[in-house]
Amino acid sequence: MWEVLAVIAIVAYVIGRQLFGEPLRGKRVILLPAVLAVVGLTRLGGHGAVQPADVALLVVGAVIAAAIGTGQGSMMRLRNRDGGLWGQMPARSLWLWAALIGSRLTLMLLASTMGAHVAASSAPIVLMLGINRLAQAAMITRRAHRSGIPFAQEKDGSVFLGGRLQELNSRLDGLTGTPSEPSGPSSPSNSAHPSNPSHPSNPTNPYDRPTTRR
Repeated sequence: MWEVLAVIAIVAYVIGRQLFGEPLRGKRVILLPAVLAVVGLTRLGGHGAVQPADVALLVVGAVIAAAIGTGQGSMMRLRNRDGGLWGQMPARSLWLWAALIGSRLTLMLLASTMGAHVAASSAPIVLMLGINRLAQAAMITRRAHRSGIPFAQEKDGSVFLGGRLQELNSRLDGLTGTPSEPSGPSSPSNSAHPSNPSHPSNPTNPYDRPTTRR
């Protein structure tokens, strides 16, 4: 019961921050979801032996959570503020949260009818939330790299895995054949996305519509 309440509090906190907009720091975007996923995975063994039905339902739940997270990452509006990444989720993104919660409840009911006690328990909730957040983080990282916007600085002034993430994204661009946009403080893409001569009326980030700057 306490675990469910804790997850509800975390989700409400995350939704609130994203709807109002916030600087996107690497540790919060990447490291925190990874910790949630690991904690959720370790808690699965505390609800009895894992059966094949449990594994099947957990895999289905993970795929759904990752797909929704990818959609959330694609929907987030990204901006460059003070040289760092800033993001805000539109109100319509609440439908994706509703889909995530609905899918988890549906799988829990299905698991109960199949006798999959682990999948029917509250244990997978933290794991699925971590997977969902990691999928969103992956999409945000890729979009930010292509727009040339680094993560916002941490409290100590550093940028979490800044150089390594740029190198990884550059390698992924090479494998997929996707052209990589120039990045760095001196790049003209810092404001959002480099202007395209063939589209002079749309010089901003192509992933979202511009909003009023604060």
